Amino acid sequence: MADQSGQIAATFRTGQRVHAAGDPRRTGTIRYIGPISGHDGEWIGVDWDADSGGKHDGTVNGTRYFSARTSSSGSFVRPKGLCAGISLLDAIHRRYRGESTKEEEDEMYVFSTSQRRVSVELVGKNKVEEKLKKFDELLSISVSFMGVSSVEPLCQISTLLPKLKELDLSGNLISNWQDIASLCEALPSLQMLDLTSNLLEHEVTEYSSLKNIRLLVLNHCSIMWDVIEKLKISIPLVEELHLMSNKLQMIEPTAGIFVQGFDSLRLLNLENNNIDSWDEILKLSHVRSLEELHLNMNKLKSIYYPSSDTSCVPFEKLQCLLLGRNNIDDVASVDALNSFPSLVDVRLSENPVSDPARGGVPRFVLIARLSKVKILNGSEISPRERRESEIRYVRLVMAKMQLNNLEEIQRAHPRFVELKTLHEIQDEKLRAGGSGPQTLASTLINLTLKCVGPSMGEKQPLTKKLPPSVTVAKLKALCESFFKLKDIKLRLFLEEKGSPLPLPLDEDMATLMELGLGTEATIIIDEEN
Repeated sequence: MADQSGQIAATFRTGQRVHAAGDPRRTGTIRYIGPISGHDGEWIGVDWDADSGGKHDGTVNGTRYFSARTSSSGSFVRPKGLCAGISLLDAIHRRYRGESTKEEEDEMYVFSTSQRRVSVELVGKNKVEEKLKKFDELLSISVSFMGVSSVEPLCQISTLLPKLKELDLSGNLISNWQDIASLCEALPSLQMLDLTSNLLEHEVTEYSSLKNIRLLVLNHCSIMWDVIEKLKISIPLVEELHLMSNKLQMIEPTAGIFVQGFDSLRLLNLENNNIDSWDEILKLSHVRSLEELHLNMNKLKSIYYPSSDTSCVPFEKLQCLLLGRNNIDDVASVDALNSFPSLVDVRLSENPVSDPARGGVPRFVLIARLSKVKILNGSEISPRERRESEIRYVRLVMAKMQLNNLEEIQRAHPRFVELKTLHEIQDEKLRAGGSGPQTLASTLINLTLKCVGPSMGEKQPLTKKLPPSVTVAKLKALCESFFKLKDIKLRLFLEEKGSPLPLPLDEDMATLMELGLGTEATIIIDEEN
């Protein structure tokens, strides 16, 4: 028993990063080494990185041996079930110098027409392998999820990879910032470093060897902003910083209200965190070189543009702001985006405000309200789409609001007067018939009608010109007549460019004008249920 304990102590220690034997992707941290009441031998208690990767919270039969992060992330393992990892040098040789085994080659086959196995030979395989073996010429390598726990021997790595610029260490067992700094010192040409899913310690000092890093990826590293503040003096040239999935909730500058430094930072990725207040994001507004800010999959409810002083224009160079999958539900937040001086690329998808099914507004309204945006939800806004969206938007406002209350209109629709003037839209209200002057509100709307219902049969799409006074109920009746659809209860949808799903037209009494339909719209004709 003493010999076994000594062997365990020589290999494992509490706080050590390990992975399951034979599975480098299942990583965790040792929290306990010792006996378990009622069980023979020595055991190792592991808190696995996956929240449900274990069986308990460190408690067995009423006795707590360690405290796991969650109720099901802890488990006890025999020492033979764990691996303490390998060196970076070993990982490089295994990935780039390893020959294909007979078993691996036997698995490379396709079936012939007679269902016989035909071996597959990779074209140019030998040339590729030869090139990869010339380590002194490699500019980029990846040893992701290989169980790397040590960067030694550094002198050999320095000699082996003198020109290396990009290194992917994601999913390994590195936890010490000093090891990372020593590695960067051995690789002076290194500019891109990916440390995703390495559980890094929070103790950080100044490391001059990180000064050449341009792109740093720290996704899923359980890092809080205080660590980033300590790091920033060591990475003066960093242009891209990725901090996804770190459960970040607060941005805490070391001094003052706003984050300072990061003079070269162009892109900051904070996606899939827990930020729920726009006030936290405003602390980044003085990062002068920031051009892209990724905030998808947070918990933001609203946004606004701050008042600026003479010393700094907030978000002065910000061109791209990704806000998808948040909780933004007010159009005032959409209007606020017009105040960002350089913003041209915005993502608002999967927010209540952009989902008509949840009380939000369709794409054409977002385009009309956003005066400078050129890319919305990843789709470029053409000049034609912008013009048609703005005209539809003005028509929609005219149909739904009392036009004599300009103050109310301006408050609810800040761009209405501007767009009405720009597109020379007259004030005459829609006339159901009559011989009045032909204004935009009374022109015919060109609609394409498509049948998709399973019991409708194959029918060619039709294009019809209809007055904007036609209601949804009337349009359904017309579709029944046009396509000879008897005894089928119809449901109509508006198909819009850039929208992931067609918009249901469920208000029977709403007119085409009130729905903001413009010329060349497409109506999908489906069946109820």
